[in-house]
Amino acid sequence: MQQALEREVVFADHKEAYALLGERDEFLQVLTENFDCQIVSRGDRVEFMGEAVDVQRAAKVLEELQFLYRQGTNITMHEVRYGIGLVKGGKGEALHSLFSDTVLVTSRGRHVRPKTLGQRIYLEAIRRNYVTFGIGPAGTGKTYLAVVMAVAALRNKDVDKIILTRPAVEAGERLGFLPGDLQEKVDPYLRPLYDALQDILGLDMYQKFMSRGIIEIAPLAYMRGRTLEDAFVILDEAQNTTEKQMKMFLTRLGFGSRMVITGDLSQVDLPRGVPSGLRRASEILEGVEGIGIVQLQAMDVIRHEVVTRIVEAYERHERKEAERKQ
Repeated sequence: MQQALEREVVFADHKEAYALLGERDEFLQVLTENFDCQIVSRGDRVEFMGEAVDVQRAAKVLEELQFLYRQGTNITMHEVRYGIGLVKGGKGEALHSLFSDTVLVTSRGRHVRPKTLGQRIYLEAIRRNYVTFGIGPAGTGKTYLAVVMAVAALRNKDVDKIILTRPAVEAGERLGFLPGDLQEKVDPYLRPLYDALQDILGLDMYQKFMSRGIIEIAPLAYMRGRTLEDAFVILDEAQNTTEKQMKMFLTRLGFGSRMVITGDLSQVDLPRGVPSGLRRASEILEGVEGIGIVQLQAMDVIRHEVVTRIVEAYERHERKEAERKQ
C-alpha cells in the first residue's frame, strides 16, 4: 500500500493563480483527471492529498508551470498537457530544462523557448550542424524556430544576413499566370516567412533590415549560381523541391554560413511520379558529418490540440494504407 502524502503549491498573487489554474479552473480540472489524488484550490494555494506517487507528480507539473509563468510565458493548455505527458511518461526531470531554455526574446518581450523535447532536439541540431533538416507535420514550429535561430545568429553577429527561400508554386515555380511584378507574384507563398520575421523583430526593425538587404526573401530559383557566405539560409516547404533543386540549393553553402531545410513529407505537391528532393536528401545525407536530420512528430504539434489529433489520425490512416498495399 502506498503512503499518503500532502503537498501544496503557493501562488504569488491572484493573477498567478488565475494564469496557472486556467479560466474556470480548466487547467486544474485536467490535472485532476490525470492524477489519482485530491487537488483542491484554496485562494492563493493548491493542496494535493493522496497517494505519494500521484501527489508528487501532480505537484511537479504545477511547480514547473509556475516556473515557466514566472519566466514570462503565457500558460496554455499545450503546456499543461505536455507537462502532464512528460511526468506520467517518467520524463519529469526533462521538464525544467525544457522550460528554462530561452532562445531569444522578441521585440514585444516574449521569451521564445522550445515547447517540446522534439523542438529542443531540433534547436540543438541547428546549433551543432552546418546543415539541419527539420522534417515533420504542420504545427511543430519547424519554420518559426528556424527563423528564431536565424535572428539570434544575426544579433550575435555570427552571420551578416538572413536568406529565406521556398519553392513558389509547386516545384516548377510557374509564376507567369499570376498578376504583378516578381515580388507581387511570390509574396503569397513567402507570407509565412514575413509573418515570422515581423513577429520576432517587430515591424520597424524588419523593414529596416529588408531595406538594407540584411534580410533577403526570394523564390528558390533565384538561388541558382550563387555562393551564400556568412549567411543563415532557410529553405521552407522543401518537400516540394525536386532532387535537382535540392542538390542545387545544398551546394550553395559558403564559408561562415548555416542552412536549415524544413518540410512536411505528408504534404508533397509535386506531380505524380516525381520524387521529393527533401525525402531523397534526408536518405542520402543520413550520417554525414556536419548535417543534422531531425524528425518531429505529432506530439510536437503546438497548435490547437485538435490539430494534434488530426495529424495522428492521418498517420494512422497512412500506415493502414501502406500495410494494405503490402
